Amino acid sequence: MRYDAILLDMDGTVLNSLEDLADSTNAALREFDMPERTIGEVRRFVGNGAARLIELAVPEGTSAETTEAVLAWYKPYYDAHCRIKTRPYEGILPLLERLRAAGEKLAVISNKPDEAVKILAREHFAGLLDLAVGEKPPLRRKPWPDMIDEAVKLLGVDKECCLYVGDSDVDVKTAKNAGLACASVCWGFRSPEELLNAGATNLFDSPEELCDWILEIEN
Repeated sequence: MRYDAILLDMDGTVLNSLEDLADSTNAALREFDMPERTIGEVRRFVGNGAARLIELAVPEGTSAETTEAVLAWYKPYYDAHCRIKTRPYEGILPLLERLRAAGEKLAVISNKPDEAVKILAREHFAGLLDLAVGEKPPLRRKPWPDMIDEAVKLLGVDKECCLYVGDSDVDVKTAKNAGLACASVCWGFRSPEELLNAGATNLFDSPEELCDWILEIEN
């Protein structure tokens, strides 16, 4: 079948944002005299939104009130420091260019705060995306389907003609909950084994391979 729209996760799928996420997390932890986390730990913590990231990053036993304070400090700090080391993965810009040339509508859907999502979309993908949606009230974060439903509505397409692309178990669950076909990428924050265990069925090792697969389906 032909897809009318490709919806892509941001962190670990189109952008390698891990270092900025880790640096901002550790800045917040230092502010509250808490031990810092390794980049490997932060890699495991990301994917479920900023609140869950901070909840996992603070020491076990931290009160809910203190955790909220750390999160409140983290959010504006990350918004101001989300573009320092973050870059598109190799091959992502050609992927988006090829899909756009083929007539696809393109959107980024992320559990990252909406303001940061829009900042990064403008910075790295100007002219390539039709839409960028991040976590914001009243939309619930993935794996709830709210942001997907919002994007589908704004793009004016049918769910049956959309493909969702992500790098994590959360993305596999999101696609299932939203009723979308799913493609999982292996260059992001989760291993192929983790993706398979989450139920992924279409795995890709490179943006070029993913693009060829999408365009082959449409021919």
